[in-house]
Amino acid sequence: MNVHEYQGKEILASYGVRIQRGHVANNAEEAVEKAKQLTAETGTGWHVIKAQIHAGGRGKGGGVKLAKNLDQVKDIAGQIIGMDLITPQTPPTGKRVHKVLIAEDVYYPGETETKEFYMSVLLNRGKGRNMIMYSTEGGMDIEEVAEHTPHLIFTEEIDPSVGLQGFQARQIAFNLGLSGEAFKEMVKFVDALYKAYIGSDATMFEINPVLKTSDNKIIAVDAKVDLDDNALFRHKDLAEMRDVREENPIEVEAKEVGLNYVDLDGTVGCMVNGAGLAMATMDLIKYAGFEPANFLDVGGTADAKRVETAFRIILKDANVKAILINIFGGIVRCDRVAQGVVDAYKNMGDAIKVPIIVRLQGTNAEIAKELIDNSGMPILSAVQFQEAADQVKAALS
Repeated sequence: MNVHEYQGKEILASYGVRIQRGHVANNAEEAVEKAKQLTAETGTGWHVIKAQIHAGGRGKGGGVKLAKNLDQVKDIAGQIIGMDLITPQTPPTGKRVHKVLIAEDVYYPGETETKEFYMSVLLNRGKGRNMIMYSTEGGMDIEEVAEHTPHLIFTEEIDPSVGLQGFQARQIAFNLGLSGEAFKEMVKFVDALYKAYIGSDATMFEINPVLKTSDNKIIAVDAKVDLDDNALFRHKDLAEMRDVREENPIEVEAKEVGLNYVDLDGTVGCMVNGAGLAMATMDLIKYAGFEPANFLDVGGTADAKRVETAFRIILKDANVKAILINIFGGIVRCDRVAQGVVDAYKNMGDAIKVPIIVRLQGTNAEIAKELIDNSGMPILSAVQFQEAADQVKAALS
């Protein structure tokens, strides 16, 4: 589950990470009031107006701007709220901005130069360990750093049996070229950041930039946070941070009815029982020369109501040109699935305007095939994987 920047910062602050402070506003007038409140709390004279969407690259897309007075706060917030912000990480049409973060200016002048760093905490799946990835080259162009100067990106792997060690936090601060008070602040920052990552059951914390201020404080200026959906039962407060407006509406609807659905870019809809078989079915479609339109696991039950719900969700994608149903009858009997498919097709009437290919294998597969073939419905049946692929190819040709 993704969260907004301001929510990620709330999590960080609860674990002792120093953050760029701010308040959320839903309209231009509220933005002015929040700016006044922030000035009273922090003394900041300028304010940074930041669009709150689940995507990076907001600055390049015009979603992060500096306001030097309250009139500018109102004007900029009014421009950003309601806009469709397009960044390298959004769909081509962009994402609608519903709220902005009014943040303090942390680039104030002082005794030393400010410096931006990059830092993230995530799982290294290859080694089964968490790692902290960091660089001296923080800011908006970290992707360019990774592509052209990868030697400027460091990693620190963490043994899960002992956790982050003090010498590792010090090594990070040393590699970032810090000394004195800034060095000590960075060590504290790294320790608190890792505790936030572990404590919230996150899959990623990305802070870009981590700022060394002119008075040697270390601050999280941004926060991109992904939380593990499977651990949210332990974090009811974090689960409430979910903003469904930022998610694919079809995926949201599927989740509400208990279907495991992921929207993809292809033309062949998939309805499968079991995640492994679903992945194999997607491979089958690709080997046939096409692209899957979705990942959909209907689970161990596939009665008429559930199949009909799955049909309706798949068909919400206008790109779907055919639907492949691939069921292995282990827990669920194939004949029951076949009857569910036939009943769902009858109930939906003319709503289904694309070819349906059904491949059933396992318990009562022969009976299931007879049910489909004798249903009088324009449903194609298959027994073997390759046969199903050929049926898809013929239907789309």
